[in-house]
Amino acid sequence: MISFTLNNKTVEYNSLEDRSLLDFLRKDKGITSVKDGCSKQATCGACMVEINGKAKLACVTKMKKLNNAEIYTMEGFPEYVRDVIANAFVNKGAVQCGFCTPGFITRTKVLIQEKPLPSNDEIKKALKLNLCRCTGYKKIEEAIEFSANIINENKNLEINKTSGKIGISHPKYKAYETAIGKRDFVNDISFDGMLYGVLKFSEHPRAIIIKIDISEALKLDGVIKIFTALDIPGKIKTGLIFRDWPLMIAQGETTNYIGDVLAGIVATDEDIARKAVELINVEYELLSPITDTYEAMKIDSPQIHKERPNNFENCVIKKANPKKAFKEAKYIAKGKFQTQRIEHGFLEFEVAIAKPNEIGGIDILSQGQGVYEDRRQVASILNLSEDKVRVSLIPNGGGFGGKEDITVQGHAGLFAYILQKPVKVLLTRDESIRMHPKRHPVYMDMELAANEQGKLTAIKLRAVGDTGAYASVGNKVLERVAGHATAGYYIPNTDIEAKTVYTNNIPSGAMRGFGANQVSFAIESCIDEICEKGNFDRWEFRYNNALVDGLTTATGQKVYGVGIRACLDELKEEYSKAKYSGLACAIKNSGVGNGMADFSNVTIEIKSETHILLQHGWTEMGQGVHNMAIQTFCQETDIKPEFIEVDVDTKAQIKTGMTTSSRATALLGNAIIHASKELIKDLETKTLKNLIGKKYKGEYICDWTTKPGDDVEKIITHYSYGYAAQLCVLDNNGNIDTIYAAHDAGKIMNPMLFEGQIEGAVHMGLGYALSENLPMKDGYLVSSKLKDCKILRAHQTPKIVVKGVEVKDPVGPYGAKGIGEIGLVPTASAVVNALYQFDGIRRYKLPINIGAVSCWLI
Repeated sequence: MISFTLNNKTVEYNSLEDRSLLDFLRKDKGITSVKDGCSKQATCGACMVEINGKAKLACVTKMKKLNNAEIYTMEGFPEYVRDVIANAFVNKGAVQCGFCTPGFITRTKVLIQEKPLPSNDEIKKALKLNLCRCTGYKKIEEAIEFSANIINENKNLEINKTSGKIGISHPKYKAYETAIGKRDFVNDISFDGMLYGVLKFSEHPRAIIIKIDISEALKLDGVIKIFTALDIPGKIKTGLIFRDWPLMIAQGETTNYIGDVLAGIVATDEDIARKAVELINVEYELLSPITDTYEAMKIDSPQIHKERPNNFENCVIKKANPKKAFKEAKYIAKGKFQTQRIEHGFLEFEVAIAKPNEIGGIDILSQGQGVYEDRRQVASILNLSEDKVRVSLIPNGGGFGGKEDITVQGHAGLFAYILQKPVKVLLTRDESIRMHPKRHPVYMDMELAANEQGKLTAIKLRAVGDTGAYASVGNKVLERVAGHATAGYYIPNTDIEAKTVYTNNIPSGAMRGFGANQVSFAIESCIDEICEKGNFDRWEFRYNNALVDGLTTATGQKVYGVGIRACLDELKEEYSKAKYSGLACAIKNSGVGNGMADFSNVTIEIKSETHILLQHGWTEMGQGVHNMAIQTFCQETDIKPEFIEVDVDTKAQIKTGMTTSSRATALLGNAIIHASKELIKDLETKTLKNLIGKKYKGEYICDWTTKPGDDVEKIITHYSYGYAAQLCVLDNNGNIDTIYAAHDAGKIMNPMLFEGQIEGAVHMGLGYALSENLPMKDGYLVSSKLKDCKILRAHQTPKIVVKGVEVKDPVGPYGAKGIGEIGLVPTASAVVNALYQFDGIRRYKLPINIGAVSCWLI
């Protein structure tokens, strides 16, 4: 028997088993403000609590060591201290997805106890155990310093109130509830009688499943049922573009990667289910995995999928006469470039809850990036009509593209539908890294030509992307590689091919940047080489070659509302002063485009004089799409933001696509403007009280884009683009001092959230350049530990200065452009170009060898 105090209450605990404090808090006490982001790897800091006045990680703190301890979670903090810190985080924009925020607030509380007015260096040092994938840490650092000053002066701090209109730093929707851990994520939710599902994964990337023996697992007390592929009543395979991804692999079939699911165990609790997984015995006939894209493309290579060849798509863009242009060129730069596989690193790993509904179907609580896509695929698995499957969005703890493909939603739906009980299916961090798609490794052979006057004349690119075991959206990523090959520059002659190739590696799919950042690395390196050969000023060369209104992208689309030169202007002074610096420009599409329709629907219902329900179909994952909805609505109607509730649920029947391609602000904003027109007219003669019960519908459709390579009169690959330029400045030791990020947002809808998005993206881009990697060997992961992904911490992140530019877009609401992805597109390119200026070494592979050039990365 041990005894300790928890939030000022005495707790006696009988068991001395090797159990973590995190398990006890969440499962026994129902304290869900303490999060699990790394499955007890002591990596993320989301589980941080205060023990005997020190900040400790609950996931690696054993219960048997807590005798006489004094423990505090967020719930036990003095209300004044908790609220000042939380409100500072809200007002400074330090809450994005918010999954990590309670851990950061706990660390802040303890830090201020120890050092009432900490310096910025002391703040960064204190945050070494805390990981954030969204913010880039800068707004967190500001919030900590701000809250310390407020507490030191014994002042109160309220959350900022605003009109909620565009152009104002209106606080993020439900940021306070999220910051203090009161807003539930999916894993924080439970139902009476809920069961737990755990998945059995393949141990080998390519093997025939001879036998799945579940007999020993079934003997374990608490196991309810073990599912295999034979239990699926509908389609076994799903997919966003191609239906090639099986929910489970059956006996006699061949696995395609180590994330293939062979069975699912449902038990009365998670621990029992995980023990049962270990008791399943699988007999394999091992086959040699195909892990090299160039080997996979050979005629004699085994085919991963019978339905299509390994090289299942080739995007070709040819314009004018590149052969002639290269022959006449004065300067040619060339290189073979390689980018790495990257883990998204969202702090909330995958979990879904499903329960039977009253109409013979299933309800699902999802963290996915498209509730209507989840509904379509789950309905297909269960052989149900879509109207019998309801998917409710629980805003997630980060996505970055990694939650576009379904992972556990289908399994949860299957288990709950068959058992007619609520079932939660959740992954561990290792399983998450094993299962969901990553950023594409891309191999690029590029040649770039310029004339004597320093004008770019031609480009040739041969790109190959490893899309892994299943297509996901891989062919669309390689389309973006091709379509963004000329980056933010006008190059009249193009010869571009981008191949998408199956292998037995982990699938690659959507990740922030979506191909544009891979090809940026290649072209920006070549541009710097041409500048060196021709003795051109690097800033001036880029300015002279930058796209302007009426010029064309790689695909041949004429663009308007182009802000690249305006972004370069914002960097000119710092570029001129810097001894060692690197430049890069960027373009990033908004919308899926390429001949596919982009669309959004909204419903606005007047529930009362002070309650308006705004329903849309886009996923809130920290980027602030709910704010864009609220602020657009407030701008149009003058209604107070505190009256508005935002909901995403398929019960609204307002079908929307995936939250991807930096398109939500434009499409949702325009749909809300459309819906508001009738409401505005009604408000001329009526009050909200008179309108209670009335619904207003709005839609916006972009269906005029064209597919690359199609023979059309007018090429429109995407309805819009965002534009940027970044400057990486090194100190005299070759370490990164500052990243200056100039970004054309068209119209900055919320300055605070705009800065936060760019800072977070730059942080991700720095990791992409310097350290992040997810290597595989022969189809197996070298490591599935989050720490080995080498995501940068606060003390490893240099200064980031965001410069907003507003060149109006012809399509976006109020001229707004998508900003969610473009923030990282030029970052790695700027970094490698800066390092070349320092040491004269041209780099062709990411991540770079950081040891010799970035001693701050420790």
